[in-house]
Amino acid sequence: MEARDATAGAFVSRSGKEQTAKKDGAPRTNTPPTQSRMERIFGFKAEDLSSWQNLVVLLNRPTDPASLGIFRFLFGLLMAIDVTQERGLSHLDYKYLDGAPVCRFPLFNFLQPLPLDWMYLLYLVMFLGAVGIMLGCFYRLSCLLFISTYWYVFFLDKTAWNNHSYLYGLIGFQLTLMDGNRYWSVDGLRRPSIRNAHVPLWNYTLLRTQIFIVYFIAGIKKLDADWVEGYSMSYLAHHWLFDPFKVILPVELVSLLIIHGGGLVLDLTAGYLLFFDATRPYAFFFVSYFHCMNSQLFSIGMFSYTMLATSPLFCYPDWPRRFFAGFPSFLSSVLPLTSAESQPSTSCVYKEVQSAEGQETPTAAKAFKLRLKHKLAAIFTIVYIAEQFFLPYSHFITKGYNNWTNGLYGYSWDMMVHSRTHQHVKITYRDGNTGEIGYLNPGVFTQSRRWKDHGDMLKQYATCLNELLPRYNISDPEIYFDIWVSINERFQQRIFDPRVDVVKADWSPFRPNPWLMPLLVDLSPWRTKFQEIESSLDNQTEIVFIADFPGLHLENFVSEDLGNTSIHMLQGKVIVEVVEEKKNYTLQPNEQINVPAGAYHKVYTVSEEPSCYMYVYVNTTEAALQDNFTKLFEIQERIRNGTETEPLPPELQPLLVADSEDAEVNATDPIVQLFLKRQRRMKEVKKRREAGLLERLERFAVKKYYTIRRGFLMMAIAVRNLAVGLPPLDQLRREVAFANMKGPQEEANQNDPLKDEVGHGEL
Repeated sequence: MEARDATAGAFVSRSGKEQTAKKDGAPRTNTPPTQSRMERIFGFKAEDLSSWQNLVVLLNRPTDPASLGIFRFLFGLLMAIDVTQERGLSHLDYKYLDGAPVCRFPLFNFLQPLPLDWMYLLYLVMFLGAVGIMLGCFYRLSCLLFISTYWYVFFLDKTAWNNHSYLYGLIGFQLTLMDGNRYWSVDGLRRPSIRNAHVPLWNYTLLRTQIFIVYFIAGIKKLDADWVEGYSMSYLAHHWLFDPFKVILPVELVSLLIIHGGGLVLDLTAGYLLFFDATRPYAFFFVSYFHCMNSQLFSIGMFSYTMLATSPLFCYPDWPRRFFAGFPSFLSSVLPLTSAESQPSTSCVYKEVQSAEGQETPTAAKAFKLRLKHKLAAIFTIVYIAEQFFLPYSHFITKGYNNWTNGLYGYSWDMMVHSRTHQHVKITYRDGNTGEIGYLNPGVFTQSRRWKDHGDMLKQYATCLNELLPRYNISDPEIYFDIWVSINERFQQRIFDPRVDVVKADWSPFRPNPWLMPLLVDLSPWRTKFQEIESSLDNQTEIVFIADFPGLHLENFVSEDLGNTSIHMLQGKVIVEVVEEKKNYTLQPNEQINVPAGAYHKVYTVSEEPSCYMYVYVNTTEAALQDNFTKLFEIQERIRNGTETEPLPPELQPLLVADSEDAEVNATDPIVQLFLKRQRRMKEVKKRREAGLLERLERFAVKKYYTIRRGFLMMAIAVRNLAVGLPPLDQLRREVAFANMKGPQEEANQNDPLKDEVGHGEL
């Protein structure tokens, strides 16, 4: 393209003439002396869109392969790392252990995992495919190996779906169809005919549009009222990354303006700002800052780095040539090419130009004519882009996957728009023959918690339980779920009807779920009142807001640790039944009742409208423990500064040598032992936080080394098992133990969490 390719701009600041001269690396012709405003801004003329043939020529216009080649390398590198981490190579044996009774959640029920050793072989193929993409070695084959295994693993477990994992699969699919091995690739060394050859413009158009969609649709989804009002991610404001903003703004405004407002504006504008030359430097700064922050805020694997790698795609395609031209010449053998000339390619369409004698001459004799493959490439580009704009809003088709939010989380780009907390989950089974009723531990036979929010997964889970429970003498079981969820700081409420036997319940991917309970959006204004109530409480008082439907009841058990538990009525009418006392109490708005600890009670909603009430309680055990910790800390401080004059009783003697590693072992009082353990852990945490950059990098590198090491050693064991058979059990046990070896710091801490600390996530 004479002025610029269809969506690229300057990476290095130069004059307009220099940018024009560097554009595509195509054989230079007589450039038109003047350009229209549209051509200067967008890189193409209105005539390029005036007919189907012109559009095909535009999308197949020869473009420099340099930027695409660099992105291919970075994407392959990041995916190779991703296989060992977020794809789960390092803990594959825990997830797919042969013979374990596990309920799984594939997209299609006929999909099942392979035997464990074969799963390791499949991951090896995926890893080699990613490395092949990175090196540009047997490029098409590597892409096929990667995407076939990647999508199989992706479809195998819906509970692991997220937007960025979906994006990786899309990019891998796109690269399979592109000429990504034309620059800085092993294939280019093997086949000189493709080395440094032009790529058609649609290669860049697809990738840039995909990234634009990721940003823009994510911004559109953030126009949701909960995000705009600051309820989606309010907890992030307390993270240390936002401390600089808290110097000038209160926490509430940091959440509303910086996190929610800033996130909305960035997503809506990032794609546009990256597009234009004048705004691209600012876009690079804010987008890079945004993704670097996300890498610290969330456990999202390689996503932040992948998005950083996509940003240069919006620059002029020849930016790597200018960038690497500044490196010393002795590195030229390993660095990408810096020469401006590119070879013609049959994948592109070249225009005819006027020779000196006035005759038309093609710039590339073999490739200037339109061919069927050029038209198919243009059709694919248009159809794919249209499909990607449509898919995030296709939930009116797949109605069965809609819950309080639309569709399966992962392909809608509604990133971080909804946050959930689960207060109460109960699974009840009923023996179909005897009528016996029992309860299951939430999450039994499964390794995921995502099933609690999705009707399709709940149906799969109930079906799996129906098949597994007969092994435990429970015949033809009926399965009932009572799941309480709060979304974006609303009331805790039921998401599914607890009276429905989910095993026999009707579910279809194309019809609304009939046993989904509606989200009580009419009660959303109460959230302002929640904040007022919570701000009036002391640090030891906890509160839970509940909303329930007419005709239903909540059965609850108050732990003995929770003293002074009371129910305060906010709206509607309920009857509280204290089971042991066999007494009923009626509550209306502004009334309250204390409920006994260590006993069951039931709260029946008897009003015609949903009832709203709140539990207020104090964790008396934890409060007493904190008081004891405070007293022990005061004694310890007096010992250290020499002001303790009274002799210590035997159970407090370990405080005299609190810094010794044997202090915990010698402590006989459990409170003192827990206090010393807590003090040691707090000291370790403080040391970690105050560590220098080199120490932090070393700790990070050691942790990643042992994680990756385990994955590859277990993979080697599996491949050996497939090749020559299983070794003796003792040898296999030693090999697995060697693979499980951890770093010194991890071994010291892995069995030492503060599990004995008292805490209550739910009543």
